[in-house]
Amino acid sequence: MTLLTRWCAELAAILITAFAWAITGVRANWIGCLPETQPRIYYANHASHGDFVLIWSVLPRALRKLARPVAGNDYWSHGALRRFIGLQVFRAVLIERTKVTRESDPIGRMTEVLDGGGSLILFPEGTRNTTDAKLLPFKPGLHHLVRARPMIELVPVWIENLNRVMPKGEFLPIPLLCTVTFGTPLVIGAHEPRQDFITRARDALLALAPKDRLA
Repeated sequence: MTLLTRWCAELAAILITAFAWAITGVRANWIGCLPETQPRIYYANHASHGDFVLIWSVLPRALRKLARPVAGNDYWSHGALRRFIGLQVFRAVLIERTKVTRESDPIGRMTEVLDGGGSLILFPEGTRNTTDAKLLPFKPGLHHLVRARPMIELVPVWIENLNRVMPKGEFLPIPLLCTVTFGTPLVIGAHEPRQDFITRARDALLALAPKDRLA
């Protein structure tokens, strides 16, 4: 990365963060853990393209430098501006979402980030939830990742209201207050069956949702 590209990326990060704060008034609730620089996997509900932006923007600056969102290559590689924002501003780990076109092991790429001292922001539903259900079923990728690095903490993160700030099909955001709630970290048990782990991780995330909106 050239000096000019780095300067532009840092400026873009400041502007994107300021815009997210201005539109959503977002606040972070660290109710289950403290913001620490150790490698972590932040996993969250997914209802908008702006989800990882909101999580990233509420992290303290030291954590923001370490946290890398996991995102679909098909979306973030489309167009020069998206590529710049995805790769240079957020340093996203872009993965292919279809086995037919997958040229590299996504779990291997994610473990490289963790081994290098970074953290990941990912969405185990795999795609945006546009249904009335609170969460879609989790994809198996989360389990594969934690099996590869079983000592890494998983932090459930619930994003509230962003789907109403950026409703599907709308071009302009609607100003609404948003919250990002960080829950209690969990790790996978040594012999914990996959479905037991997936259920436990999903329940930990649902527990952070506002109770009056649980289905």
